Amino acid sequence: MVDLTLWKQLELLKTPKYRWVDLTHELSPETPHWYGFQPLGIKILFDFDQAPMKVFEYTVPGQYGTHVDVPSHFDANGRTAAEIRVDEFAYPLCVIDKSAECAGDCDYALTADDVLEWEKQYGRIPEGAFVALRSDWYKRPAAEFDNKDAEGNARYPGWDLETVKWLCAERKIGSIGHETPDTDPACRQCSIGFAAEDYILRQDKIQVELLCNLDKVPPVGAIIFCTFPKLKGGTGFPARCFAVCPAE
Repeated sequence: MVDLTLWKQLELLKTPKYRWVDLTHELSPETPHWYGFQPLGIKILFDFDQAPMKVFEYTVPGQYGTHVDVPSHFDANGRTAAEIRVDEFAYPLCVIDKSAECAGDCDYALTADDVLEWEKQYGRIPEGAFVALRSDWYKRPAAEFDNKDAEGNARYPGWDLETVKWLCAERKIGSIGHETPDTDPACRQCSIGFAAEDYILRQDKIQVELLCNLDKVPPVGAIIFCTFPKLKGGTGFPARCFAVCPAE
């Protein structure tokens, strides 16, 4: 007898009992991206006045817009995009909301104490979870993502290095993500570089940057899907990320 369990589960997930939330910025030259990269380039190769089709050529850095970073991005011996298993595209999603703190302090860094306070309300973070830092930074106009100070330095929140280490060691998480262009707060990069990003990728885990709509999913109970091309030798690529969560 044919097992239709998965089909029935998918049918249920597409009922009004559940919501599907897009966590991805639209990809265009105006998409928020790290200040070290040029905007997406677009060239028309074929148009309808030349052929019965329209085809574009895109020029884009691997780490652009909502994107995945894979281990080889920082670890020369790390896995590439083509080596990430498809079962690593889905995780239980835990969203830690620090939007109020980030609104008051653009240099805010998530601490292990923040995580423990979150767990008091929502329970222990499960092994293999995707932990997302909600800052509501995605609500800013793209031109204001860098939030430059009077000296021209970018200022945006992120993760404390010790917090990432703690989550990997004590909770054995699967991945992290955030709404800003970097893992580390921008103000720390002159002194410690990209230490938190370097650490998470050297644990043979992926991470996702420049997420959006984290305010539209619950702190617990959702599943996040992070999909991207099977790019040979790739260190990262724009990703389509979405969450499925209970409607209530």
